[in-house]
Amino acid sequence: MSVRTLIKAPRTARRGEVIEISTIIGHPMESGFRPGADGRRLPRNIIERFSCHYNDELVFSAELSAAIAANPLIAFHTVATASGTLRFSWEGEQGFRHSESVTISVA
Repeated sequence: MSVRTLIKAPRTARRGEVIEISTIIGHPMESGFRPGADGRRLPRNIIERFSCHYNDELVFSAELSAAIAANPLIAFHTVATASGTLRFSWEGEQGFRHSESVTISVA
C-alpha cells in the first residue's frame, strides 16, 4: 500500500516558542462493518496508534479507534526546545506501520 502523508511543522522557531504541528495520513480506515462487492464484510483495517518524538522524547501520542475518519488529521502543540528531528509514527491493524521525520532549527 502506498502511503501519503502531509506534515505541517515550522522549519524554524525560537527557543521556548509554542509550535503547532499537524499531520494527515492517507489510509482507508475500514471499520469492518461494511460489505464488499461480494456481500461479505470487509476486514477491519484502522490506524490504532500515533506518536511524535522530538529528539527521541515522546511529546504526543494518541490511541485511535474505529470511530476515527479515513485519512485522519492529527494536530497538537509542543514547545521548541532545541534544533533536531520530529519523528512521527503511525501503527495499525494488518501490520501497518509508517514513519516520517522533519527537522526543526531552534535559535
